[in-house]
Amino acid sequence: MLSALLDLLYPPACLACAKVLPGPGAFFCEPCDTALERLPPACCRTCAEPGTFPGATCPRCRTAPPPFSRAWAPFAHEGPLARAIHRFKYEDHPELAGPLGALLAGEAQGFLARAPAFVVALPLHTRRYHARKYDQAQLLAGSLAKATGREAPVGWLTRTRETERQVGLNEAERAHNVASAFNATSRVAGREVLLLDDVFTTGATARAAAHALREAGASHVEVLTLARAFSLS
Repeated sequence: MLSALLDLLYPPACLACAKVLPGPGAFFCEPCDTALERLPPACCRTCAEPGTFPGATCPRCRTAPPPFSRAWAPFAHEGPLARAIHRFKYEDHPELAGPLGALLAGEAQGFLARAPAFVVALPLHTRRYHARKYDQAQLLAGSLAKATGREAPVGWLTRTRETERQVGLNEAERAHNVASAFNATSRVAGREVLLLDDVFTTGATARAAAHALREAGASHVEVLTLARAFSLS
């Protein structure tokens, strides 16, 4: 009865355009669902960069192997999914964490079947957290953990200095921007960790965070995001 009442007061809506949906169980309205772009099957086996590469390894991972063993995302960072992430991240919609986490749990079943049990969010800096009032990655991590029977510990990874937004920076600038920006607690020592964020672009942030986790003793790091940008021409 409580669920029915909540659906009446707050009917399920499309994650991208906020159009009221006819009933529970769907994440997008029909036009937005049709426009969703999933990650193509041809991609780098390490970082999921879309494309066909020799040995299934992109030039970036071949030149500088990352400190994580694999990264993946179910969607390309385009269209309705990009719009949903923008609403969640920048338009004060923390309530989207639940459905986005459930969506990710369903779409990433294959990846999650052998992924680590500890979900660690890629954190905001304290100042940005206070400005935004919530950490979208931590909310998403909690939602995914709940949907998959995992744990989402808080505080295992922190951002020790405020960085510029990565949007608009080239690859070298992105790497410099986040270098040594993270610190991991000794509680990660000997543990396998699933690093979680919303979008993976060049992987500079994920590399810096995974490096901090490995430096603190994490035995294995994998990366999962909702979306993957096409970052190599």
